[in-house]
Amino acid sequence: MIISLPALSYTANILSFFVTAPIAAASWYQALRARQEVRRSRDLVIHSENCLEFVSADGHCVNLVPLETLHNLPRPGDVVLLPGQGVASPVAGTGAWRIERVEHIYTQSTQKSARPQEARLTKTMAYVVSLHDRAALAIAGDLRSLG
Repeated sequence: MIISLPALSYTANILSFFVTAPIAAASWYQALRARQEVRRSRDLVIHSENCLEFVSADGHCVNLVPLETLHNLPRPGDVVLLPGQGVASPVAGTGAWRIERVEHIYTQSTQKSARPQEARLTKTMAYVVSLHDRAALAIAGDLRSLG
């Protein structure tokens, strides 16, 4: 059985197309995924995104509040009462705190309808000082002066 050269060429072309097309598609898809992964790794990683984060003087996070639940943002000098089980609670972050300064972090808007160079508020950090520590120190100082 002799197969003519044009028929053999045609069959080889069809077989090579069906073998190489899926390989090319898979390679393109893997390259796309690799580019997306590199882009995500270069972006700023914010674990408390879309939140107001209360940060103590030693740099620890006291509390997180979602930005969507706020009517307005705190200003320096404001006193906030963060939830907890009272002043004597072992849970850090409970009680009254005074806002020392507020920082806002903006990122580029990723919405399709966004204007060029449009930014959106991503995170707000409020640096706070505990009012209970100062009150405890003042009470201890008053007791020493009496005794």
